[in-house]
Amino acid sequence: MIDKEKKISRKLAPERSARMVETIFGCKWSLTVFQLLASGVNRPGAMVRSVDGLTTKVLNECLTKNTRFGILERIAYNETPPRVEYLITPFGKKFIRILDELEKLQKEISDEAAEQE
Repeated sequence: MIDKEKKISRKLAPERSARMVETIFGCKWSLTVFQLLASGVNRPGAMVRSVDGLTTKVLNECLTKNTRFGILERIAYNETPPRVEYLITPFGKKFIRILDELEKLQKEISDEAAEQE
């Protein structure tokens, strides 16, 4: 008699998206940058002026990383002086929703741990 049971194949972590989440959470400024963009601050100079401790060098690295992932879009205007703005892409909005859910999960975990103490 042949066993006709279905077998479930091993589930692997989604490689690219997992790496993106790890990289974004690894950058301590990414979430702050997303918050700035959501509040309408989309120019790098304004971002640096809005947050204590954020340097131009670190901000540029963060913006470049997020642009490479497709979370942000860089718009350079052909003006003098040069003007650059960043926007959250449609993909970025989906990705940020996932980050928001992870933040909610962390709050629930922290609240439960506090109740047990």
